[in-house]
Amino acid sequence: MPQLNKLRTTLPGEFGGDIAVPSSARLRTALTVFFALDGFVFAGWVVRIPAVKHQTGASASTLGLALLGVSAGAVITMMLTGRLCRRFGGHAVTVVCAVLLSLSICLPAQTRSVLALGLVLLLFGAAYGGMNVAMNSVAVDLVAALRRPVMPSFHAAFSFGGMAGAGLGGLVAGSLSPAAHLFGLAGTGLLVTACAGPVLLRNRRASEPLATLTGPGTEPGAAVGPGTVSGPESAPESGPPSGPAHRMSGATRRIVILFGAIALCTAYGEGALAEWGALHLAEDLHAGAGPAAAGYSLFALTMAIGRLGGTALLERHGQTRTLVAGGATAAVGMLFGALAPTVWLALSGFALAGLGLANVFPVAVGRAGALAGPSGVAAASTLGYGGMLVGPPVIGFLADRLSLPMALTTVTLLASIAAVLGYAARGTTRAPAVE
Repeated sequence: MPQLNKLRTTLPGEFGGDIAVPSSARLRTALTVFFALDGFVFAGWVVRIPAVKHQTGASASTLGLALLGVSAGAVITMMLTGRLCRRFGGHAVTVVCAVLLSLSICLPAQTRSVLALGLVLLLFGAAYGGMNVAMNSVAVDLVAALRRPVMPSFHAAFSFGGMAGAGLGGLVAGSLSPAAHLFGLAGTGLLVTACAGPVLLRNRRASEPLATLTGPGTEPGAAVGPGTVSGPESAPESGPPSGPAHRMSGATRRIVILFGAIALCTAYGEGALAEWGALHLAEDLHAGAGPAAAGYSLFALTMAIGRLGGTALLERHGQTRTLVAGGATAAVGMLFGALAPTVWLALSGFALAGLGLANVFPVAVGRAGALAGPSGVAAASTLGYGGMLVGPPVIGFLADRLSLPMALTTVTLLASIAAVLGYAARGTTRAPAVE
């Protein structure tokens, strides 16, 4: 019986010599570190928003406008980052964006006005959005090279990094000023980038799809070595490499938008729960401060755990079934979370929703990237990020006119739509990517 994931397995390459699997393992580790760093830094900023609000003298409305700088910067740069990845490679862009993210995180604590805060958050959002697209582009290529659907493991690292950043931020909030805390985050980010960045830059070939490395005669999706998973449902797609740009064909663009819509539907739920979950538990179900605060934490924890098992789930059941089952599970969970009459039943619903949503976004972004390279990642990520931005204000608008529990049922609706779209996207893996 062949051994899975043998570290000393080598594959013949057309560039001469053998391509060792350990270089792919090192690259995967370094990329995982960058995903965790991204979540860690962003969560560290989020927990200091109240202190920065007080420092700048912002009202709730003006702070909301300033915070739009993060969103605007991210959305503006996401499509540009796709072009940069094609020109310079996702590895280099990831490292550069990590440096910019680390440097920009210390700027909000230096501002004394809402306008200045909005401007520095625009820069922070640009680095954050660029890093997300670049990392996912590298991850898409690495998934194709490894021939294993490991994309959820990277997003699990982001989730755990975010939990660590929020937890550490909560611990030091009472003893460190925002400036000291964010400066510490900047130093940590630069140190991690200095350690992991060279690995990312040295091992670019390890993320090239095996179909490319083993020559033009290799079938996309064919078994190449031990541990390979073949077939259109379970194998990672060997999409276009992150090389010179070609325009997406009309058919590919429509499929990428379809996956972007799936990402939007699931990110909508994540944004809604982050902003409104605790308030629903506290005001509608009269939960205490502890259980109310635990709502989103439980959701985030089960999402991270679900992503840890995402690779095994994809290998066993395939991508379409994972998308459909994930959307359906999240829909049922959020129905309980929104309409349950007791706190603990609502918390159980939040936990189930986290498990359901865990792998939908990574699979959607990964398949868009496999079809269209960095441009596909950029388009799907932009749409997905838009869902996270749209969710909270839509929930607030509906809560004013209906009720917060009824407004939260829109998460159930969109998760159901994601499941339907996931089923509609079956068999789209090998659409023509360029024209």
